[in-house]
Amino acid sequence: MWPLTVPPPPPPPLLLLLLCSGLAGQTLFQSPEEGWQLYTSAQAPDGKCICTAVIPAQSTCSRDGRSRELRQLMGKVQNVSQSMEVLELRTYRDLQYVRSMETLMRSLDARLRAADGSLSAKSFQELKDRMSELLPLSSVLEQYKADTRTIVRLREEVRNLSSSLAAIQEEMGAYGYEDLQRRVMALEARLHACAQKLGCGKLTGVSNPITVRAMGSRFGSWMTDTMAPSADSRVWYMDGYYKGRRVLEFRTLGDFIKGQNFIQHLLPQPWAGTGHVVYNGSLFYNKYQSNVVVKYHFRSRSVLVQRSLPGAGYNNTFPYSWGGFSDMDFMVDESGLWAVYTTNQNAGNIVVSRLDPHTLEVVRSWDTGYPKRSAGEAFMICGVLYVTNSHLAGAKVYFAYFTNTSSYEYTDVPFHNQYSHISMLDYNPRERALYTWNNGHQVLYNVTLFHVISTAGDP
Repeated sequence: MWPLTVPPPPPPPLLLLLLCSGLAGQTLFQSPEEGWQLYTSAQAPDGKCICTAVIPAQSTCSRDGRSRELRQLMGKVQNVSQSMEVLELRTYRDLQYVRSMETLMRSLDARLRAADGSLSAKSFQELKDRMSELLPLSSVLEQYKADTRTIVRLREEVRNLSSSLAAIQEEMGAYGYEDLQRRVMALEARLHACAQKLGCGKLTGVSNPITVRAMGSRFGSWMTDTMAPSADSRVWYMDGYYKGRRVLEFRTLGDFIKGQNFIQHLLPQPWAGTGHVVYNGSLFYNKYQSNVVVKYHFRSRSVLVQRSLPGAGYNNTFPYSWGGFSDMDFMVDESGLWAVYTTNQNAGNIVVSRLDPHTLEVVRSWDTGYPKRSAGEAFMICGVLYVTNSHLAGAKVYFAYFTNTSSYEYTDVPFHNQYSHISMLDYNPRERALYTWNNGHQVLYNVTLFHVISTAGDP
């Protein structure tokens, strides 16, 4: 997630200029008690910049302030209902007692009327005994009075609650839960689509490094699934740059930091290099001592497809400047799966190819003209290949190739190479962050992207 600023003064009417910076694993705003997350920003038809919030799908209809108030009111209604049930039981019990006394009172009244003003001692004693039986009835009558006052209060509270609930229903719309769920889910899909449109831009800055953990050897790779929902924060860890087969899957980033709660995958074929990527539940990697791309599915623990990349160099023929069998580098950005490599036909210059993630066939290729052995590492953002000029201290993003226009430019975007030897550098479009393996340290960088967005009236 990334903070959004609109640089003053306001831009001309036809263009809106935005500067966005990615913050890995963070949100612009998060309510700890409700879980709201400010996901991105969008643009209204009138050109205004609008912040939007995404509700977790599993609790769609329980995340806004009015819903909280509605739940509180429903709790009060439930309490009132329980109180009235208790009251009903008590009044029913008292009613039965009063009815049993009614016969006794009628009998006593008849005897008093027939006494004609004179009572024998025995009759007087009987009446006195009867009266003593009726004495508890006075407390019952007092309780009836108290219960009546309670009922009046409860009735008034229910009336007030009903008015509040009616107001909330009118504000939220007279929709059933399922209808609300469908509407909110449709809105969330639109927000995600809007985020994808806003998410792309030109790289203008890389933040200071954020060291997540120091684990493993000097070379390796670590990553999250770029296509997974935000609730899925699994981390995959692959130590070493050749002949490796063991992949550790940690349940969350927190578990990765603590080194706990992980499972192991044993690949049927060893890997080469560190240019692996996890995309939509599968690992894409270069099979050792070959130019074969392997797609390994984690859930089924099987290879779904493998295919040779035509003409691609391998086995340290055309690696990055640091070596390490880094001939083939796989990447994912906002537009899909990419392969970065070199062929003899391209004289050692970097080739960028779009791959079909299902078949691994090359969809289209570009010759960037940049010598791969002069590149420290590379990564894709929004269809643009960014290349660093070194893997050592003092490295910077030096070259950018734009696949949409088949053009390039030299850049000067510095970043702090804290541990002096980068052997893996990949962009994660879901988190707007760079994942790095730096001399046995797992490191994150936030990126700043510059956006030029046309208004709705532009073609």
